[in-house]
Amino acid sequence: MTQTSEADRTGTHRMISELWSALGGNADLSGAIAITGEGALPSVFAVSDFAAAAVASAGLALAEWSGARSGKLPAVTVDRRLASLWFGFSIAPQGWSLPPAWDPVAGDYAAADGWIRLHTNAPHHREAALKVLGTEAERAAVTAAVARWRADELETAVVAKGGCAAAMRSEDEWAQHPQGRSVLAEPLVRMETGTGAEAIARDFEASRPLKGTRVLDLTRVLAGPVATRFLAGFGADVLRIDPPSWEEPGVVPDVTPGKRCARLDLKSDAGRARFRALLGEADVLVHGYRPDALEALGLGAEIRAKIRPGLIDVSHDAYGWTGPWANRRGFDSLVQMSSGIAEAGMVAAGADRPVPLPVQALDHGAGYLLAAAAVRGLSLRQNQGTGSRWRTSLARVGGFLASHRQGPVAMQIGKPERRDYAGEVEHTDWGPALRLLLPVRLGDVGMKWDRPAGALGTSPAQW
Repeated sequence: MTQTSEADRTGTHRMISELWSALGGNADLSGAIAITGEGALPSVFAVSDFAAAAVASAGLALAEWSGARSGKLPAVTVDRRLASLWFGFSIAPQGWSLPPAWDPVAGDYAAADGWIRLHTNAPHHREAALKVLGTEAERAAVTAAVARWRADELETAVVAKGGCAAAMRSEDEWAQHPQGRSVLAEPLVRMETGTGAEAIARDFEASRPLKGTRVLDLTRVLAGPVATRFLAGFGADVLRIDPPSWEEPGVVPDVTPGKRCARLDLKSDAGRARFRALLGEADVLVHGYRPDALEALGLGAEIRAKIRPGLIDVSHDAYGWTGPWANRRGFDSLVQMSSGIAEAGMVAAGADRPVPLPVQALDHGAGYLLAAAAVRGLSLRQNQGTGSRWRTSLARVGGFLASHRQGPVAMQIGKPERRDYAGEVEHTDWGPALRLLLPVRLGDVGMKWDRPAGALGTSPAQW
C-alpha cells in the first residue's frame, strides 16, 4: 500500500473536515480516515485533495451508519490516486468502445468578445443552439456563426430557446454576478428536517451495510448517477427511472452497475401514479431536476413527504437554489465556464483558450456529497425518527473547490494504468469490461455490485 505524502494528507484531511462539517457530521470522526496513494491531477485547483475528501465523506457517513448498527466503527481508508481516477471513467471496455462523451457540436467557441461553451449532447439542446445561430450542425459553420456574437448575448439567446450555454467569466466577475453572489452565499449542503417516521428494523450485514435500503433514482448525467452507484455498491436496492426516450450512451456503462433501470413518463397520469406507488415504498429519493420541475408535475417536496413519511429526499441542481438562475439548465462544464474555474485555468496555464478541470470534478464531488447525505439521512431517521431533505448544487460545489488552490504538482496522476484495474471481468450489456480498483474501504468491506452495468429501460418500474 503506497503511503501519501504529509502535504497531500494535510490538504485532504482539511477538506474532509470541511465537507463533513457541511454534512452536519460529528467532528470527532473526520480525523479517523487513513489516506493512501500518491500524486495529484494537474490543475490550479486541488482536485485530487477534493476527490479523496469527497469519497471520504461518503465513506464516513457509511462508517457512522455501520458503526451504529453493528456496535463497532469500521476504519475508513481512501486511496487518493484511485479516488482521482474514479472522478474520470471507472470502466475499461474489453474489445468494445464507449461512444464519444461529447456531441460533435459541443465545446468551447471564440465569440466576438470572449469565449462561450455550447452543451449540445441532448438533441433538443443542440437544436436550440443551432436555431439561434442559424446554422447547420457542422463545426466550422458553428465556429463562424458564434464569432459574430457577443458571448453573453449568445448565452442569453440560447438559454431562452431552451438550450444550454455558458459564457466564460472570471472568478471576480462571477463573485459580482447576481447568481454568483446568491449561490456562494448558500450553504454547501442544506439539510432540513422532514416528516416523522418510525425506525425501520432490518437485519444488518456488515459486508452489505445498505442492504434492504430502497433508493429511487431520478437522476441523469452525472452527479446523481455517481451517488447512486456508490449506494448500490454497498448493497442498496437502486431503481433508476428515466423518461421514455432518454439516452446517455457515453456514460451509462460507467454509472449503472448494481442498478435496475426502468422508464416512466412522469408527464402522464399513469406514469405519475406509478411513481407515487414506488415513492411510497422508498427510503431515499435522489433527483437532479431543476427546482421547479417536480413541483410543476404535482410532486413538490411537501407532497413527496406526505406520500412517504420519513423520506430522505436528496437533490442537486446546476446553479443553486436561489438567485435569478435557480431554474437554469446546466452541466459541470458549463458551471466551470460561468464560475471562473475555466478562466482561472487558462490564466494559470498561460493558454489562449479556456482550461477546464482535468475531470468533471463538480459532478463527481457533488455525487459523493449526495451519497453521504443519503446515508446521513438514514442515520438521522434511525436515531431521531425523522425524514430529511438535503440539497447542494454544482455551482456551490465549484465555489468550494475554487477556494482550494494547489501549487506545483511533484507527481502527476495521468491516465489509469493496468495496475489500477481489478482483475475480475464485468459482463455488461455492451460487452466485457474491467473496473478500477476501489477508492474507499470500510475495514475489509468495499463496493461490489449485484449486477453488471446495463442499458436504460431494461427493468420494470417496480421494487
